[in-house]
Amino acid sequence: VQLQASGGGLVQAGGSLRLSCAASGTNFRLYNMGWYRQAPGKQRELVADISTSHDKRYVASVEGRFAISRDNVRRTVDLQMNDLRPEDTAVYYCSTNCSGRTFWGQGTQVTVSS
Repeated sequence: VQLQASGGGLVQAGGSLRLSCAASGTNFRLYNMGWYRQAPGKQRELVADISTSHDKRYVASVEGRFAISRDNVRRTVDLQMNDLRPEDTAVYYCSTNCSGRTFWGQGTQVTVSS
């Protein structure tokens, strides 16, 4: 399974970014997908995930600002991030669990300036 994330960058507080993750090497539609982030000196945390039936969950700190979506035809999972805050600064990773093994994308840096 290969996951390729893109879309990070530098944005001012209040701005928006859209992250995208392209998956290959797996039957994408059969697996839940998630976005995680890791800020310097902090543990990696789940930001949002989406099930095979498109049920979505969010960490409380991004509820109402971020939206996760998936496209089973294009084999992508996106994270729309609005009203970004400096505390959203982190490396963002897409991830899936396939046959009991967790796979990670390479990470994309999101930096929000105040």
